Parts: sequence; C-alpha cells; structure tokens
Amino acid sequence: MKTAYDIIKRPIVTEQSMEAAADKKYTFEVAKDANKIEIAKAVEEIFGVKVAKVNTLNMQGKVKRQGRYPEGRRPAWKKAMVTLTADSKSIEFFEGMV
Repeated sequence: MKTAYDIIKRPIVTEQSMEAAADKKYTFEVAKDANKIEIAKAVEEIFGVKVAKVNTLNMQGKVKRQGRYPEGRRPAWKKAMVTLTADSKSIEFFEGMV
C-alpha cells in the first residue's frame, strides 16, 4: 500500500504554476503509476483541503548530452494539476511564494 507521500513527490514551483495558485490550481510531480483518484486523496490527506479536479500529464525526459557523442535522456515523469473547490482553504506552502 502506498502512502500519500509516495504518490506526491514534490511541488512544481515555476512562474506559470505560481500564477495558477491564485485560482486554487496547484501543480505537483507525482508517481508515474498514480491515477487521478489516488492523487486527489493524497492531496486531501497531506494538506487538508477539498479537491475538485485533477489533470495529469506524462512529461518526456529531455535529451541531454555531455561531451561530443554520448547522448542520454533525463527520466520521464508525471505532472498533476490539482484544482481545489471554491469553499476549500488554500495550500499554505504556496502562499509565500507569489
């Protein structure tokens, strides 16, 4: 059985995600095998909020190289955009970053 902290790996802190945080939309890196229901339950458990909707994307790893020929890839990962309900409180972690 996975815990909520196994599903939610880290928050995504970018300019675009911080602007969306004003509309109660938060972005997280999540486990590759996690589905939308598991992600919603994990966010509700960790932060004590109500989740309205979850959108997910599979992000491909970027191609990188070191030196002349050897080319490799960064690992692929999964991103989740979580929208909270209107009556839910906001996530305090993101408040001081805007």
